[in-house]
Amino acid sequence: MIPAAINLERLLFLSPPPGLEPSTDFTLAQIADTPGLFSLTSQHGAARLFVLDPAVYVPSYTPRLPVAELAAIGADPESALVLVVVNPGGTTTVNLSAPIVVNPSTGACAQIILDGTDWPLRHVLSPI
Repeated sequence: MIPAAINLERLLFLSPPPGLEPSTDFTLAQIADTPGLFSLTSQHGAARLFVLDPAVYVPSYTPRLPVAELAAIGADPESALVLVVVNPGGTTTVNLSAPIVVNPSTGACAQIILDGTDWPLRHVLSPI
């Protein structure tokens, strides 16, 4: 769960997230009255998506994060924060196969593709 004391207003991706090229600089903002749900907006406002803290909505989600990917953002498994992309619609799903991993100290982040795992691309969210 993302501690409230951590200020993650600005996230800087090492490379543009798929489909959001060329943006790498984003603002992360908490959605009012919805713990663990955030908007992620490019600094130029051209792209926006919703992400959530899986510890709140999918507590069984425990991906093994590649050490090399964590090192690239200067994080380790204990300190890294994980966010997943929300796909809103008639049935809201989240992408568990490509989490966004964040170094909470610097805001450096990367979207990591978890190849060779059973985490689904479209995991249906259950009401909490």
